[in-house]
Amino acid sequence: MNLIQVEVVYALPERQTVLSLRVTPEQNVRQIIEQSGILQQFPQIDLEQNMVGVFGRQVKLEQGVHDGDRIEIYRPLLADPKDIRRRRAEQAKEEGRADKVTGGRPDPQRSRK
Repeated sequence: MNLIQVEVVYALPERQTVLSLRVTPEQNVRQIIEQSGILQQFPQIDLEQNMVGVFGRQVKLEQGVHDGDRIEIYRPLLADPKDIRRRRAEQAKEEGRADKVTGGRPDPQRSRK
């Protein structure tokens, strides 16, 4: 039987788990994750909620894999990155580190007028 080597990865803030498996090329991402046993190690993983990817590119659970692929299970975001950037920009404007109109760096010439 022809087997390929893949990894299943799940990372928490304090540790990362990497499981190496030999699987058949016909297996899809969901089947490999289930076979890996990672769902038993981390019951908080819900494949209907958590996104998955291969080498940082989001994929569907039904997608096939190739030899050497790394299947990654992503945790939900705690905060929206756009909201964080928006709040940081507003704070910079309030503190004078950013121009109140453009949001860019303050122009020393404008402040003299």
